[in-house]
Amino acid sequence: MTSDNPLFHIAFYQFVRLDDADALVLRLRALTTDLLGSILVADEGINGVLSGSAGALDAFEQALHADPRFAAMPFKRSACVTNPFGRIKIHKKSEIVFMGVPDVDAVRKTGIAVSPQEWRELIAADDVVVIDNRNSFEYRLGKFNNAIDPEVANFRDFPKFIEANAPAWQAADKRVAMYCTGGIRCEKTSAWMHDMGIEVYQLDGGILNYFQTMPDADKDWQGECFVFDNRIALDTHLQETATTLEQVYEGEPDGAWRLARARRLDQS
Repeated sequence: MTSDNPLFHIAFYQFVRLDDADALVLRLRALTTDLLGSILVADEGINGVLSGSAGALDAFEQALHADPRFAAMPFKRSACVTNPFGRIKIHKKSEIVFMGVPDVDAVRKTGIAVSPQEWRELIAADDVVVIDNRNSFEYRLGKFNNAIDPEVANFRDFPKFIEANAPAWQAADKRVAMYCTGGIRCEKTSAWMHDMGIEVYQLDGGILNYFQTMPDADKDWQGECFVFDNRIALDTHLQETATTLEQVYEGEPDGAWRLARARRLDQS
């Protein structure tokens, strides 16, 4: 893309019951011929990230919003310097985010959505446990004030952290506040925790929505936000930083594997 036709990134997801996932995959492939990125479709909904021109993304968003099931689905958009993706991938999967716990129904019930403005007050309260629902390397790169590192290498390990610590939070009458990059990991987790009898306050739209909504987000956020694409990391103004993958994965037990995998994806 040139300065006359700048490049943008969008992120979106929706937990919704789908009975035509295969047909939706075909429709999405037809709608994304001028876009790059990845979309997962499952019986529980849709989860995607795309890049392209403003016009191509506008057309895609309008087409999805014309479907009643996605009429209210938010799209988080930011300008790009680096092209985030090298190809387009649209596939049907068993889940749109893999948690490693069977039969979690995030369509039926999720946590309590908290706006960015409300989040600022919530995470400063003494009776709140602030949990970073991301991998440890993401936490180390940047985090909200007072946030706890779950010390997990993969989202599928996160339920063990909750099971080990939830009894202590409940005994201390602590409220649980949770955040992740775009919101989807928190929605899946909060649905599971609701079935355990634990209500979760989750940051609506995740970190990216907080950065987009709060011009002074750096009051509450320390560092940068990792993104799973070629941009690597964003600051609180959604601008790309100079952080490299080598810096992100340094010291990780599986850092060499993650770095090699990221390079393979970049070249494909």
